Amino acid sequence: MGAMDKLKAMQAFIHIADEGSLTAAARVMESSLPAMVRTLAALEADLGVRLFNRTTRRISLTEEGRRHLQSCRELLSTLEEAEAALTAEAGEPAGHLTITAPMLFGQMHVAPAVTRFVQLHEKMRCSMVLLDRVVNLLEEGIDVGIRIGELEDSTLVAQPVGYIRRLVVASPDWLKRHGTPRHPKDLLKTNCVRVTGHAPTWGPFNDQGRQLRLAVSGNLEFNQIAPAVAACVAGAGLGMFLSYQVAPFLKTRQLRTVLEDFEPPVQPIHVVYPHARLLPKRTRVFIEWIKEELREFRL
Repeated sequence: MGAMDKLKAMQAFIHIADEGSLTAAARVMESSLPAMVRTLAALEADLGVRLFNRTTRRISLTEEGRRHLQSCRELLSTLEEAEAALTAEAGEPAGHLTITAPMLFGQMHVAPAVTRFVQLHEKMRCSMVLLDRVVNLLEEGIDVGIRIGELEDSTLVAQPVGYIRRLVVASPDWLKRHGTPRHPKDLLKTNCVRVTGHAPTWGPFNDQGRQLRLAVSGNLEFNQIAPAVAACVAGAGLGMFLSYQVAPFLKTRQLRTVLEDFEPPVQPIHVVYPHARLLPKRTRVFIEWIKEELREFRL
């Protein structure tokens, strides 16, 4: 297989992996299904390994396929950057970026920033994936992720952006009627609005150097953050949320923070991306852009 044929085959391989089918990949590449089948067969024969497991219903990457996919992405990214450097448009980022972020944080802060980014750089196209699970960037073809909390995946490059606090809040009216808790253990004796699917306990509170977690209870629970915050604003009880989730209501004084002296440790925000010898210009420019856009979270 010649060099140009191999590059085309690598592009086809990436599209098949990203689209999840030979038919969809052929459509993206404006090719035919038989041509796509031949290209994949020739690439596998040239490499001497099977890249996909195929059944009548689905196609999925083999372990060798997953490893080769990352190598192909890096090689084509390097080639794209080298070609861009030789064009008159090298100074303007162009192409497609896929970005992931947690659902509510992404809606409130990342999505507006991405919108401003594509308005500023007209040759850019961005896709946003908002999910409250840890996404495998390499396997899911995502260029940049915004993550809250401690990082577990050491294979990613991470740049710190800022920090988020975990706050206990209530409406002024509720505090007037029920009193302000003075110690985290007071939460065990009052009504707490909870969010299912999150940690079963509140904390860890800092109690004179000791960590304290509490199994609070209450008459309201939700499977989403937004209605739980709204319930606290309405005076239904105390709630524990990340600072960005309640920031608009703290500014309007519809909510007040309590137990500030016992606050849990802050949670870091990172921009993460797969390691590459040469990142595309669009990725580098976006990383610097989003770091500046999220500067309000720096302590």
